[in-house]
Amino acid sequence: MAKSSATLDWCIVRLGEDHNWWVDEVSDPVRWDVDGLSIIDPRQMAHLIELVEPLRDYGFDQDIMEAAFIAFRIEKEAGEQRVRLKRVKDSFFESEEKLFALADVLDEENGPYADLLDHLTRCRVKMLNDIFDFESKLTVDEVEDEIREDQNTSFIEGKAIHTFDELGAILDYVPAGWESEEGEERAGKGDEDIDDEDLPELDEEDEKSLEGDNSLKWDEDDEDKDEDADKKKSGDDDEDEDEDSDDDSSEDEDEDEDEKPKSKAKAKPAKRKKR
Repeated sequence: MAKSSATLDWCIVRLGEDHNWWVDEVSDPVRWDVDGLSIIDPRQMAHLIELVEPLRDYGFDQDIMEAAFIAFRIEKEAGEQRVRLKRVKDSFFESEEKLFALADVLDEENGPYADLLDHLTRCRVKMLNDIFDFESKLTVDEVEDEIREDQNTSFIEGKAIHTFDELGAILDYVPAGWESEEGEERAGKGDEDIDDEDLPELDEEDEKSLEGDNSLKWDEDDEDKDEDADKKKSGDDDEDEDEDSDDDSSEDEDEDEDEKPKSKAKAKPAKRKKR
C-alpha cells in the first residue's frame, strides 16, 4: 500500500531518558515536524503485535495496522545513543528483520494512523463487551473520553505522548473496577500453587551440573552452621551456669565455715629430759 510520505527515506533517532526512541532528524523536514515525534522500536512492535492477536476474533484488520506505519531498519550508528534508520517496504507481521515503526501522522485527523486508533478502539470495545457482563454495554465514546482525559493531563504537564504508550492505552484498556480473567488467573496463582508438573524436567547431566554448582546449593550448610552455633551457645550457657553454681556453692561453703566454731589445736606432749 502506498504511503503518503513517499519522500521520507531516512531518519535519525535517539534513545531518550524514558528508554523510548524519539526522532531527531528526517529526510523530509518540510512536511515532518520532529518536535515530540516518537518512533516504535522492534521490541515494542513485537509486543503490540501480540496484543492485537486476540482482536482478530473481533474484526481486527491487519492491513489497517500495516498502513498506519512506515517501516525502518537500522542503517548505522549516528553518535552516542543515536542511530540512522533507512526506510524499507517490509511487513511488520511477516518480516523476520527487526523493524522500527514510525506512525504516519501527517494527517492527524483523517490519516492512516488516526484510522488505526479508531479501529483498535472499536475492536477492543467489542472484546470487552463479550468478556464482561456489564450492566450497560461499553461504548467507543466512553473509552475515547477516558483515554483522552489521561492524555490531556500529560499535555498539561508538558509531556509528549509516545506512540507505544498511546496504542497501549487502547489495547490494555479495562474499565475501572474490572480485571481481565487472565489477570485474575495470574494473580491467583502464587508460588505455593506451583506443583511439580509446572517445573521443567532435567536429565541426569543437568542434575549433576546443578549439584556441582555452589551458587545453587540449598541452605543446608547455613542451617547446619546455625545449629552448631546454637549448640555452642547453649553449651557456653551451660558452662556459665555451672561456673555460677560452683561459685555459689563455694560461697556457701565459706559461709558454712564461718558459721562453724573453730576447733582448738591439741598441745603436743613435752619431751622428758633424760636423767
